[in-house]
Parts: sequence; C-alpha cells; structure tokens
Amino acid sequence: MHRQSSTEARARHSAVISGLRSAALATFLLATIWAPTSASAAAPAGCAALQTKYPQFKGKQLVNAINPHTPGYEAIDPKDPNKYVGFDIDLGEAIGECLGFTLTYKPVTFAALLTTLASGQADIVISDIYATEERAKAADFITYSKVFDGVLVAKGNPKKITGINISMCGAAAAENTGYVEVPLVQALAPECKKEGKPEPTLQLYDNNANCIQAILAGRADTYVNDVNTVDQAVKANPDKLEKAIAVTIPYSVGIAVPKDKPDFRDAVMAALIEVQKAGTHKALLAKWELDPNNFKEPDILSVK
Repeated sequence: MHRQSSTEARARHSAVISGLRSAALATFLLATIWAPTSASAAAPAGCAALQTKYPQFKGKQLVNAINPHTPGYEAIDPKDPNKYVGFDIDLGEAIGECLGFTLTYKPVTFAALLTTLASGQADIVISDIYATEERAKAADFITYSKVFDGVLVAKGNPKKITGINISMCGAAAAENTGYVEVPLVQALAPECKKEGKPEPTLQLYDNNANCIQAILAGRADTYVNDVNTVDQAVKANPDKLEKAIAVTIPYSVGIAVPKDKPDFRDAVMAALIEVQKAGTHKALLAKWELDPNNFKEPDILSVK
C-alpha cells in the first residue's frame, strides 16, 4: 500500500513538473511571438541615450490630436470603436516608446488639428497633415513622408478629369476643410475663365469618408487627396470608383508640435531618426500597405 502511494506520488510529481515545463515553454514562445519590434528594441542604445538627454518626457502621457478618418494612416479600429489604428498611430507610439512617453488620442475635425494643438488641448499632431509654410506659422513640423496625391473619380471618369488642371473646369470637387488641395482647386478659376469654361466648384467636408461618399452619391465629380487614401477608396469600391491619375504635390507630411516647445520638437526629431534607423518606419509602411516611396528622412519646417 505504501509502495502504491509512493508510485502515485511520483506520477503526480512527474505530471506537475511536466506541466510546469510545458507552461514555461508556452510562456517563452508567447514572449517570443509578442516581443516588441519597436525602435527601442532594435536600437536600445540610441533610445536610452535620448531618454537620458530628454528625461522630462519619460513617463509622461501625452495627447495626440487626430482626424481618424484616413484608413491606413489613422482610423477607428473596426474591432474596437474605442481604439485607433494605422501607420501614424504606430509611428507615434514607436516615437513615444523611444522617448519613454505614452499617447492618448483626441479626435477632431481636420481643420481643428492645429487649433487644438495651439490651445494646449493636445501635445502633438500625427495625422497625415501636410507641412506647409502657412501651417508652419502655427506649429513646428518634423517632416517624414513625401506627398503624392491621387485624383479620385467615378468609375469610367465621366468628366475626363486628368489632374488639378483645366480638366476640372465645371466639375464639383469634394475636399476636406483646411486641406492644401482647396486653394489648388480655387486657383484654377482664372484659367477656366480664360478658356471660356465654368470654374470648378468646391464642396467642403470634415473628413475623407464624407468626401468619398459625395462621389459615390453623385454629388461630386472628384476628390483629390493622398494617393494611398484614394487607392484605399478604389479598393473598397472597385465597381464605383477609380483613380484618374496620381499627381505630385510640393509638400511633405509632418508631425506638428507647439512652436514654444523646441526641446520637444528636437526630441521627437531625434526619436524619429532612431525609429528610421531601426527599420521600423519602412516596416510600418509595408504593414499598412503604403507606398514605400513615401519614405523620407526627417527635416524641420519652422516659420517665425
């Protein structure tokens, strides 16, 4: 009886050890699968040095103002309406991880991004915003992406629009309030008049989704925006929409920061460089199926 009990005890002991080993192996595998591939993981020395140089940001929770209606860049997570997903979300969090801060998000209309920053309701704007001289009067920008715009039209391109040119004369263009494309379309009016054609009209909306819907509903003839956004719209509605052409826009996409915080601007710039050196930037472009040709090394645009 004693021998039988000992045998059973040894069996139970063996089973426990086996279970612990299995659990440990599972934990190891999970840790390997979910190990972070951020800038800090790939270049710990660089980011550690930055956290030493800029200790005032470590452990902070900062607010990123976003217009979450640009799939691929920033959008509401379809699996969780309380979260946001996209290239800009991941890039911002990689920069934050490098400097030791975390981000929360404040969704606003595109036109309110910089005013939200200037009012102190946000600390940073990473939301596919083009850095222009005019916008740089309100905020400093760290640029990180080249700009290629796509011209979205209805399937078959019934108005035969070929770009931001006189082919838009008489057309209705849907655009986001505050977008750089608005003055570009407005500037066509004299050229159209010279050709004896009606000037283009503008329909202003608060987000990309509404602009795209305007074409789908037949209210607008075209929508000009970042080429990746246009490609996403065509992918989602291949039987109703098409890209007439891609055009070059003389701007860069930038991260906006308050003009009175040059130390924060310089810290974000340095962290972005580390993120790029680690290969994270290009990996995120691939993850979100964005054109790798958008990649550019960072610069600062600041206007006094």
